[in-house]
Amino acid sequence: MSEFTPTYPESSKPDEARVTRRRLQPGERREQILQALAAMLQQPGAERVTTAALARQLGVSEAALYRHFASKAQMFEGLIDFIEHSVFTLVRQIEEQGDQANGALRAARIAAMVLQFGEHNPGMVRVMVGDALVFENERLQQRMNLFFDKIEAQLRQCLRPAGEAVAAPTLQAQVRAAALCDLIRGRLQRYARTGFRRLPSEQLDATLALLL
Repeated sequence: MSEFTPTYPESSKPDEARVTRRRLQPGERREQILQALAAMLQQPGAERVTTAALARQLGVSEAALYRHFASKAQMFEGLIDFIEHSVFTLVRQIEEQGDQANGALRAARIAAMVLQFGEHNPGMVRVMVGDALVFENERLQQRMNLFFDKIEAQLRQCLRPAGEAVAAPTLQAQVRAAALCDLIRGRLQRYARTGFRRLPSEQLDATLALLL
C-alpha cells in the first residue's frame, strides 16, 4: 500500500544533532515540505495548517517554502498529485490482475484499496474529504470531487454486465457504484472526524458483501 511517510526537521531529533547536514536538492526539499504538511494534517485540530506553522515545523523561513512552491495551494496540489497517482496506479493493477469475469470482486477490491490507502495515510484523508481545503482555492476541492467521480466511474465499469465490453453500465450498476462511492467517502470522513479512531476498514468485508 502506498504511504506518504511523514518527516520531521532534523533539529527535532537529538540523536542526529551531531550529524553533518547535507544540503538538500530542490526536489528533496519539495518532498520534505509535502511530507511535513501531511504529517501536520494528521494531528488533532489541524484542518487548517498555516505556512508559518509549516515553516516552524521544518525549521525554515516562510520565504524558504516559497522558493519551492508558488503558494500554499500548490503545496496541496502536490498532495493531491500523490493521492491520484497512488490510487489510480493501484486501480490499474487491480484491473489488470483481477478476474475479468467477476466485476463485483474487482469493485470490492477497489473500494477496499481506497479505504486502506486512507487508513495508512491519515493526513491525506483530510485532503480527500475536503476538511483541509475549506479555506483554500476552490479548484483544489474541485480536483478532489473529480477524483471521486473517477472512482465511481471505474466502479460502474466493473459492475457492468459481464461479457459486454462496450455495454453501458446498467441502472443497477450505476446505483451500486454510487453506493460504494458514498461508502468510501463516508468512511473516510468518519475517520477524519473521529480523530482517526474509527478505521475505514472496520467490518468492511461484511459491508461490501451487503452492497454487492
